[in-house]
Amino acid sequence: MTYSFGSDIGGTFTDFAVVNQETGELRINKCLTTPADPSEGVQQGTLELNEMVPGCLAETSSFVHGTTLVINSVIERKGAVTGLLTTEGFRDVIEIGREKRFDGYDLQIRFPDPLVPRYLRKDVTERLHVSGDVLTPLDEAQARTAIQELIDAGVESIAVSFLHSFQNTAHELRMRELIEEIAPDMPVSLSCEVLPEIREYERTSTTCVNAYTRPLINRYIKRLDERLGEHGFGGQLLLMLSSGGVSSAETARRFP
Repeated sequence: MTYSFGSDIGGTFTDFAVVNQETGELRINKCLTTPADPSEGVQQGTLELNEMVPGCLAETSSFVHGTTLVINSVIERKGAVTGLLTTEGFRDVIEIGREKRFDGYDLQIRFPDPLVPRYLRKDVTERLHVSGDVLTPLDEAQARTAIQELIDAGVESIAVSFLHSFQNTAHELRMRELIEEIAPDMPVSLSCEVLPEIREYERTSTTCVNAYTRPLINRYIKRLDERLGEHGFGGQLLLMLSSGGVSSAETARRFP
């Protein structure tokens, strides 16, 4: 493989670059962004570069792609209808939040609505000690009922966040198995995988964001991968992270 490819989607334009790893030669391109389906603009600009450097796409080892699709879906509230399954008594954690306030003296301050509305937040009987020891076993019958209620309500993705699951993942892993038995194609985000750290508010809210954006990025990456593959690309598709690093397409689909 001779080439490395890069593309970055902006609000107006999508930029492209291809580098010959052997000679260092750089070629660039720019095309209009296609907001309805950003992968269309990526395909167009990529094919134009493929004509400028004939056959480069088939000889590309890595295609690094930058997009703000995930953060845009949160800001614009265009993510999936998401449900939350959590420990009994803790379904309002994402709404209560922390004591921090944007303005500590504004008694009428209005906070943004949570990504998961209250009627789509179900609590389940189970409890772990902070050490990870099981205090109350997972009530699987109640869990199945809660899962079915979310499905009947039309959720497209489910977040699971149990208290102290970063110390013991058993209950969350079992909950995923129960969801897969009832709805095999349902995207499931577990807090013990998304953010296995102490503090239930941060862990739960992060898991909800992951679940909220996951179906969208799944569809996008699938379309992008298929379109690139149709034109000879067989290398590795990588997604830019906000940290400046990159993630494999598979990891990005699980943890957007």
